[in-house]
Amino acid sequence: MVTTAGIDLGSTYVKAVVMRDGKRIGWGVEQTGPDYEVCANSVLGKALDMAQVKREELDFILSTGYGRRTTKLAADTISEISANTEGTRFIAKEHGIHTIIDIGGQDTKVIALDDNLVQTNFAMNDKCAAGTGRFLEVLGRVLGITIDEMGPLSLKSTKKVEITTTCLVFAKSEVSALMNKGERKEDVIAGINRAIAKRLAMMAKKVGVKEKVFFDGGPARNVGMIKALEEELQVKLVVPDQPQIVTATGAAVLAAKKLAHKTAAAAAAAPP
Repeated sequence: MVTTAGIDLGSTYVKAVVMRDGKRIGWGVEQTGPDYEVCANSVLGKALDMAQVKREELDFILSTGYGRRTTKLAADTISEISANTEGTRFIAKEHGIHTIIDIGGQDTKVIALDDNLVQTNFAMNDKCAAGTGRFLEVLGRVLGITIDEMGPLSLKSTKKVEITTTCLVFAKSEVSALMNKGERKEDVIAGINRAIAKRLAMMAKKVGVKEKVFFDGGPARNVGMIKALEEELQVKLVVPDQPQIVTATGAAVLAAKKLAHKTAAAAAAAPP
């Protein structure tokens, strides 16, 4: 019986997943606080509670994400590109995925996969907040709503309002100006979703969009964003039930593989 955990220390949320013998049995999600180590311990505790597993029962912990090197809990680290790809393989292997779109707190990623779900290409924007979870969070505050409210509200839009920039500084001013002109929140939010979808579509087309397309990350909970991306890409997206924990899931899967490799190497090196 092998029990592993993956901890995804993102810029806005920290996620943890516990797996046992290839099955995901527990997870937790928390907003990132000022101390990554405190957050990592707290969210791992939530995942262990759900799994009904004691911390000492964990055989290997792997960390990933923006703050992956900040925790002493993990025995090793892995890049979020590798962890997200592995998590997609685990969650969506039956769907025939060829493209992954992942929106994080401070970056966006598009990953191309071959028929065997092996990564062949990727593009990543981590230079600015354009199109990220942080972008949505800040504009939500300008509008006086939460990210969770943005999706359902955007579906009530009846008028096409354009957001002409995805630069966060200018977008804040543009959204404020639109609200001062009397535009409805619903229409402005739908415009924000379309602006992000257009930017992501440009990234995706550079990598090469091939169906089926897997959409994960916190903003994948935004039904309005799903709608805007599907319209922009002209494809149907595959969205997991828990889109925030895909990367942490991949880290937990890779933790089991690393453990198996270490065990095999130790056995091979042992004297006869």
